[in-house]
Amino acid sequence: MKESLVSFFSEGESISGILRLPDQGEGPYRGIVQGPGWMGLKDAKLYLRYHEALTAAGFAVLIFDYRGFGDSGGRTDLLLPSMQLEDLINAVTYLSGRDDIDPDNIGVFGSGGTGGGNAILLAAHDPRVGCVVSQVPVADGEDWLHRMRSEHEWLSFLERLESDRAKRVQTGESEMVHPREEIMVPTPERRAANVKKDVDSRTPTSVQLRSAEAIIAYKPINVVDQIAPRAVLVIGVENDAVTPTDHAIQLYERAGAPKQLILQRHTTHYAAYEQYGDEVVPSIVEWFDQHLTNGSLDIRETS
Repeated sequence: MKESLVSFFSEGESISGILRLPDQGEGPYRGIVQGPGWMGLKDAKLYLRYHEALTAAGFAVLIFDYRGFGDSGGRTDLLLPSMQLEDLINAVTYLSGRDDIDPDNIGVFGSGGTGGGNAILLAAHDPRVGCVVSQVPVADGEDWLHRMRSEHEWLSFLERLESDRAKRVQTGESEMVHPREEIMVPTPERRAANVKKDVDSRTPTSVQLRSAEAIIAYKPINVVDQIAPRAVLVIGVENDAVTPTDHAIQLYERAGAPKQLILQRHTTHYAAYEQYGDEVVPSIVEWFDQHLTNGSLDIRETS
């Protein structure tokens, strides 16, 4: 796997990415674009085994830091899925403009919470994306944040958001909160997990509370049916305490064909990456290989 640092612009801000290419050949390669998962960064070791398998199969992979994250420019006090979607669309534009990439065969891979959900959003909004893999996704941000809290905690959280909204109108300022502690409520497994330890210390630790309103409005479930006839693979974990299993199932059920659902059993959200990697990673590669097959001819036939 060959690797190089690349950059492009998204709404005026410089985006830092890593482009991973096959060792053999000069292209043009079929391309995969990936924005990291919830609070993730482009150089997380977690993604390497996926990219190694994809490049070995002849795909190019572009992964990048969203605006405000890692080495990319932009404000660090906002965590807005709408901005991340813009970054993903601009990443597709960058990738499709390269001479070593086949612009007719670009897919999206997203893993981990909003990472998985963003893959759905991108394909629904950008017809250039020909195939989707969404791993342990969030389908409904409001339901996701609600389930992390008891009912009285949820109602108090909504009151806090309402107060912050009034404060922003009156003063132009928002309360600053820790995104992993006060927007997302981490599970005991998340606190103990090591899968993101290599990048955790470099992710934003203080964002505007209004970011939570943006997560509440985050609804990949409402647009997944717009992707068909392009292919969607959804990967979930049974009894997942981090991204609810039924989010993955609902996305699969509402998506049009062709589609596939893989549920990883007898494991947990973070353990599944390693436990089922030898089975899931080849399935991801096979899905892209099977469905990113557009040619230069658009042939239509009526019988």
